[in-house]
Amino acid sequence: MRIGILTGGGDCPGLNAVIRAVVRKGEEDYGDQFLGFMDGWRGLVDNITLPLSTERVRDIISLGGTILGTSRTNPYKLEDGVDKVLATLKDQQIEALVAIGGDDTLGVANKLTAEGVNVVGVPKTIDNDLSATEVTFGFHTAVQIATDAIDRLRTTAESHSRVIVCEVMGRHAGWISLYSGIAGGAVDILIPEEPFDIASVCANVQALTASGRHAAVVVVAEGATPGEGSLIVTSSEVDQFGHVRLGGIGNLLAAEIERVTGIETRVAILGHIQRGGSPTAFDRVLATRFGIGAIDAVHNGGLGTMVALQADKIVRVPLNEAVSEPKLVPHEFYEEVAKPLVG
Repeated sequence: MRIGILTGGGDCPGLNAVIRAVVRKGEEDYGDQFLGFMDGWRGLVDNITLPLSTERVRDIISLGGTILGTSRTNPYKLEDGVDKVLATLKDQQIEALVAIGGDDTLGVANKLTAEGVNVVGVPKTIDNDLSATEVTFGFHTAVQIATDAIDRLRTTAESHSRVIVCEVMGRHAGWISLYSGIAGGAVDILIPEEPFDIASVCANVQALTASGRHAAVVVVAEGATPGEGSLIVTSSEVDQFGHVRLGGIGNLLAAEIERVTGIETRVAILGHIQRGGSPTAFDRVLATRFGIGAIDAVHNGGLGTMVALQADKIVRVPLNEAVSEPKLVPHEFYEEVAKPLVG
C-alpha cells in the first residue's frame, strides 16, 4: 500500500518515534511505501510532501519535534480546503493516511472518514487530555521537564527566601500541573478544572513560611482561573480551531501573592520548554507501540479508528469516540491526591 503520514497541532516529544515505527513496520512487514505530508493538514492542502523510508527514519527515535513539521491548519476553515486535501490524496495515490495529533487533528481526521478517506489516528497531546487512552506520549516527558524545573526553582527560592510561581502548560486539563506539582512538592497546585481562591493560596504560602521555611513554589496551569474569574490571554486572536493564546496567570498570581504576604515573589513560565528536547524512555516506547499498532490497524481492519493504551494493551477505538470528550482531572482525584499535600 501507499500510505501517507502527517503530524498536526503542537509539537510533542515522541512524534518521530511514531513515524519511525510506522515506516519501519510497514515497509519491512507489509511492503508499504510511505509519503510524509509536511506541516500537518497544510501539507495535504498544498501538496507538500517528504518521501519516507526505513533508511530515512532509522535514527530519529531520540529526536524531539517532528521531521514532518506541524501546524494548526484546519482544512475545514479554508476555502476549498477539503477539496484540496482529497485532490492531493488522489494525486499522490494515497490508499490510507496515518494522522498523528490531538483532539483538533483527529477531529479533522474523523470528518474526513465521512469523505471516504481511509484514516488511522494516533493520539498525541502532552496535556494528556484524550479520554479514549489512559496516557498519551509526550505527557511523561513534559511532566519530567516541569518537575526538574520545580526542583531547580526551589533551590533558588530557598537561597533568596522567595516564593516562585511556576506556570506550566494545560489549557483545559491540569494533568501536567497536578503531576509535576505533586512530584516537586509544591505548596499549592492550581488546575483549570478547579477555580482557585487567591486568598487560600496566600494562606498556604504564609503557613509554610511561618513554619520556619522561607521559600515556596506554587505550580499553576496556564488555563487555571480564579473563582468567578476568566482565562488570562496574551492575544485576542484565535487559531483555525478557535483557540486563544493563553499565558499570564502566573504573573497575576505572583503579584497578588507578594501584595498579600509581603514575600518577594517571582514567576517562571516554562512554555515551550516542555515541548522541546528528547522524549523520555517511557514516551519513546509508548510512541513506538502506537506506531506499530497504527500500521497494523491499516492492514487489519482498523481503518477509521485511533490506537489507544488501555490496561497496558494497545487497542483500537472509533475515531468519533476518541474525540467525543476531553479527559479532565476528576474532582475526587484532585481532592484525593493534591489537597492533602498542599499548604
